[in-house]
Amino acid sequence: MPAETHPDIIFTKVDEAPQLASASLLPIVKSFAAVANVKVGVRDISLAGRIIAAFPENLTDAQHKNDDLAFLGEVVKTADANIIKLPNISASVPQLVAALKELHSQGYDIPKYQENPLTKSEKDIRSRFDTLKGSAVNPVLREGNSDRRAATAVKNYSMANPHTMGLWEADSRTYVSTMSKDDFFTNEKSATLRANQAGIAHIELLGKDSSVRVLKSDVEYHAGSVVDATFMSAKALSEFLSAQLTDTKKNGVLFSIHLKATMMKVSDPIIFGHAVKAYLSNVFEKYGQELAEVGANANSGMGALISTIKGSSKSSEILAAINEATDANPPLYMVNSDKGITNLHVPSDVIIDASLPALIRAGGKAWGPDGNESDTNCVIPDSSYAPVYDESIKYFKENGALDPTKSGTVQNVGLMAQKAEEYGSHPTTFEIPADGKVRIVLENGEILHEHNVEKGDIWRSASTRQAPINDWVQLALERQSNENCQAIFWLDETRPHDAELIKYVKPILEEANATDKFQILNPRQATRLSLETISKGEMSIAVTGNVLRDYLTDLFPILELGTSAKMLSIVKLMDGGGLFETGAGGSAPKHVQQLMDENHLRWDSLGEFCALGESLKYLATVKNNKKARVLGEAVDQATQGILDQNRSPGRKVSQPDNRTSHFYFALYWAKALATQSDDLELAGHFEPIAKALSENENTILEDFSSPKGKPADTGGYFHNDDQKTEKIMRPSNVFNKIIKLFKFLFIQIH
Repeated sequence: MPAETHPDIIFTKVDEAPQLASASLLPIVKSFAAVANVKVGVRDISLAGRIIAAFPENLTDAQHKNDDLAFLGEVVKTADANIIKLPNISASVPQLVAALKELHSQGYDIPKYQENPLTKSEKDIRSRFDTLKGSAVNPVLREGNSDRRAATAVKNYSMANPHTMGLWEADSRTYVSTMSKDDFFTNEKSATLRANQAGIAHIELLGKDSSVRVLKSDVEYHAGSVVDATFMSAKALSEFLSAQLTDTKKNGVLFSIHLKATMMKVSDPIIFGHAVKAYLSNVFEKYGQELAEVGANANSGMGALISTIKGSSKSSEILAAINEATDANPPLYMVNSDKGITNLHVPSDVIIDASLPALIRAGGKAWGPDGNESDTNCVIPDSSYAPVYDESIKYFKENGALDPTKSGTVQNVGLMAQKAEEYGSHPTTFEIPADGKVRIVLENGEILHEHNVEKGDIWRSASTRQAPINDWVQLALERQSNENCQAIFWLDETRPHDAELIKYVKPILEEANATDKFQILNPRQATRLSLETISKGEMSIAVTGNVLRDYLTDLFPILELGTSAKMLSIVKLMDGGGLFETGAGGSAPKHVQQLMDENHLRWDSLGEFCALGESLKYLATVKNNKKARVLGEAVDQATQGILDQNRSPGRKVSQPDNRTSHFYFALYWAKALATQSDDLELAGHFEPIAKALSENENTILEDFSSPKGKPADTGGYFHNDDQKTEKIMRPSNVFNKIIKLFKFLFIQIH
């Protein structure tokens, strides 16, 4: 891979608030890193960038973009990979359509999204769009397992400066509801493949008329892989959702449904669509034909549904029927009460790993349509992981809220390499087109798994390869040895998939003489024990599969730190490189809106600071660059300074924002480098820089504050204008000159 296209460190260009923040932070990072001969590059994995790369046919030369995601997919398989990955949009269909609309307005000749493709050309276009939906990025880049934990400085700061916690009461009416039969959990089958079972398999639907329809061909399975198959009954799901609407109204609480329509981009939008249909059951019964004629799709949510209805000759009737259904049903959990955006408006608006931790932190309260907080029925259709949230709510009802000033911490070691488990199941998930039997047929002709299914059922298969499993257990051993604390494998021996994993886990622990250092508990038991542990101020390591990695690295940080955006996330790539992730981006849309309204960006780049320090120190080890290590250690000191001096962004326009935080990060970084003694050349270089930043502090801060309070135009939401964004995010000429012209510092500034 040519050096000019593979710099020492690669930052990812992403979306929304993290990308706006990068326009301010990256010039600082590049200038500092260059002094240590570290080249920092950028690769575009934003939603807009991926759309443009996927449809080059009708674009001008100036509009063309390389497929940077594919490029990075190759980089992560190299020993010297060093990537800092910021949170990107995992696009729902409404987000994809909105991004397309913006690109069209900017003159990009890209095909429209085909909701119901008919021709071969339309189906080809749709298939390309499907590769962009949901979590299209993470499975490509995560060629290693996950090590996530709160950095010591962040944890100490959170304990000294605790976030607010809602009051939990024993008589809270908030509760979790989940299916007890015919869901993914209860229908799961799993097997570990022998050598003679490996090869190219296919998935087929055997109809009741003995016809065979191939759902997926060329499915490659490796010896030692754990291969699962399961389905959710559409009939059972509809009955469950109808019952929950009735029970919710009877109990006088809000109705809320919590899914992961981004990562589970095939199954969960379908489940979401069932919820919309259940809520509007009378509407679909009476106006089903009219809704079909205008292309209304419940899977896209009520927002898109209402917009599509405007094209019907009976739009006023249908809208009136929707209002009647709203009055007849329980009140909905609201995404935005002021704007009337409900839980059912957009499938990607309420994401389980963000929504439920926030609700639990708030004492079980959620916002209702009247603008007031209320208890809620937290509906999680599939019961695989619902016990985590159910047990958390029960624990806090019994014991009251967690005290952030005294709590311990839950670290995570997550199995996610090579598209492990459910998060890699998108290509093998299907809404069943007819009654029959779904079968996985191996290359040797053997039927591995089969299920009797009905039309509309959601069937899926997932696989987890042996090498990532072994690596995951080894990483758990390493982390437990480093921390010498409680460590739990969150595995349920009664679940077929987990039972297969346990067959790998136990022998590795025995060989390492570490069986007594780990417990294996099901998710409910592990949740209870982990909460008891951190309530005593102690530490626990959660060793989990891919989904629970995602869920728990939001749940516990939000309770402990108030946010999951400040976690240290290190992915040790299977081939030796490093991927450094910067935290969650769930609140990013609100941050962008505030910037557009009043030129205030409250995005906190603490996750980026932590990742940068680790990336530089990793680079120092791999490439024997001693200056890079000095830079990395100075980043840690600068991050500590941001926390100690309370230089993180505030929420209000009158408070310092992201740009101010970046100035202080540069100042503290320069001071740390100027005063260290490990590299006197670096110290001499940064001494005048630190002095210039200190002397010009008031001028720079005034430059930052003067434009605030007024609307800011970035030239786009999904695909902003680089020059406009730079002008907004880098408003201080003095600061820019110091950062850009280190070599000519005194000429330019004095």
